[in-house]
Amino acid sequence: MKTGGDPRALHLLTTVFGHPAFRGAQQEIVSQITQGGDALVLMPTGGGKSLCYQLPALLREGTALVVSPLIALMQDQVAALKQLGVRAAFLNSTLDGQQANAVERALRNGELDLLYVAPERLMMPRMLELLHESRIALFAIDEAHCVSQWGHDFRPEYLQLSVLHEQFPEVPRIALTATADPQTRDEIITRLALTEARVFVSSFDRPNIRYTIVDKNEARAQLLRFIKEDHAGDAGIVYCLSRKKVDETAAWLKTQGVRALPYHAGMDTAERAKHQARFQQEDGIVVVATIAFGMGIDKPDVRFVAHLDLPKSIEGYYQETGRAGRDGAPADAWMAYGLGDVVQQQRMIDMSEGGEVFKRVLRTKLDALLGLCDSAGCRRVHLLDYFGEPSTPCGNCDNCLEPPQTWDATDAARKALSCIYRTGQRFGAVHLIDVLRGKTTDRITQWGHDKLTVFGIGTDLDEATWRNVFRQLVALGYASPDHEAYGALQLTDASRAVLKGDVAVEMRRMAPARKEKSIKTRRGASSATSATLAPPNAALLEKLKDWRFVEAQSQSVPAFVIFHDSTLAEIASANPKTLDDLSEISGIGAKKLERYGTTILELLHG
Repeated sequence: MKTGGDPRALHLLTTVFGHPAFRGAQQEIVSQITQGGDALVLMPTGGGKSLCYQLPALLREGTALVVSPLIALMQDQVAALKQLGVRAAFLNSTLDGQQANAVERALRNGELDLLYVAPERLMMPRMLELLHESRIALFAIDEAHCVSQWGHDFRPEYLQLSVLHEQFPEVPRIALTATADPQTRDEIITRLALTEARVFVSSFDRPNIRYTIVDKNEARAQLLRFIKEDHAGDAGIVYCLSRKKVDETAAWLKTQGVRALPYHAGMDTAERAKHQARFQQEDGIVVVATIAFGMGIDKPDVRFVAHLDLPKSIEGYYQETGRAGRDGAPADAWMAYGLGDVVQQQRMIDMSEGGEVFKRVLRTKLDALLGLCDSAGCRRVHLLDYFGEPSTPCGNCDNCLEPPQTWDATDAARKALSCIYRTGQRFGAVHLIDVLRGKTTDRITQWGHDKLTVFGIGTDLDEATWRNVFRQLVALGYASPDHEAYGALQLTDASRAVLKGDVAVEMRRMAPARKEKSIKTRRGASSATSATLAPPNAALLEKLKDWRFVEAQSQSVPAFVIFHDSTLAEIASANPKTLDDLSEISGIGAKKLERYGTTILELLHG
């Protein structure tokens, strides 16, 4: 029999979930929902959002309905809850009619603690009727930023979720997201009718993630060097913009000895599911993907997220990079960035079907991201400032560790802008750089550009530096690509002040190519790796991982559903002798102790 009081909260946290204490605002949020109040929760990935509704689901009478946008996420959450002894299920298209009917009966009979369902299914009249026939403890709306038309993951079906408040006014609701700027927060509150909800905003900071953005120069080779030197054998995600680039990059990485798999919406459904399952269940898989490989990723030990193409916004960048290091151990967010990325994203905005207001919002978001990429200051300060959170330099991003140099680029900017003007604003950066550097190519002589006053005036800078100059001119708003003319650069109104000499232009100096030390050397290895353990303990960890892999395979669940890497590492380090000792390990609740405790002790001491 469930009780509605908070005194059981800490007891359930320990005995069911295996955690010794709440983190951050979790206890306040749990209390708010348990007592029947509404809440909007903004908490970074890996911050413990799920617990904020899973625990009230056990404290309140009835079944908690969790609105989740992706099938994979539902399946992983339900598998993990069942390991804890929680009565959880999902309703989605993977179930046949008989299975779905069984779940519906369990809901109607009060035999479930949590039920996960997609928003489009939840809005079906038959489903709403079923909810009215059942006792509902609470509604949890996960990935709530999907309701925002200005957001990076807009899903129209989320707009209908206000019906929950209309038809079930007495049932508390909790909306959760890891990504929402102030405008998106306001939209969530309005569209989901959460005007009376308490808003809990945790820090957006992910201190375990190191942010690095490099000037794009043979990006594929840069990526390989990053993986080989910093993350050999680690699980990671590489994001590309197009399906073709995903396929080509994954195939190339394979030839270089990286266990890479492609993932995008154009693949066969079965193959895509197979690749996701391998990523979830095996160690050391690198998935190369479009953003189709998104919110359903619940794997805690992703050690890096890399971008070979520029995301659309800071929200998108934060959401995607946030899939690294969910376990709290050190992780990397790495991105290669060049002028072509800027041109490509601006072209996509110009060619989108949205109205001018919508495009203006997208341009503003892109400008904010470009500011992050070209900033000479702390990446984390810039990132957190976007979400309205003040901070101080982190000491753990590329700009803090190796502060970039800036230079007075006023003269170079005037030369570049003059070259754009003298050539008729009809050419891209490659041709303009050839003119500035005085190259007598067939195209230059054909157009007579070798006769212009700007021909050869830029021989003092190399080609790579000029590419950097043009990229930053676009990012600073002094030039813009004309997408109808295949990316030809044009002057903006702001460029006049530069050409007249009224404005000085300071630019970030392009960093020289360098080989960085291994992440494990730079800042200490993850507590979840054998590298930090003494040899006997490291051997125990490998033995535990081997056992976990076999166990996960036998149950057809991801390995982390059995135990997280951090839990195994703590077991290997503590080397417990009894079940009582083992119960003190974080992540081992009563059910897992009962199910696996004896086996683990035999593995350690048999």
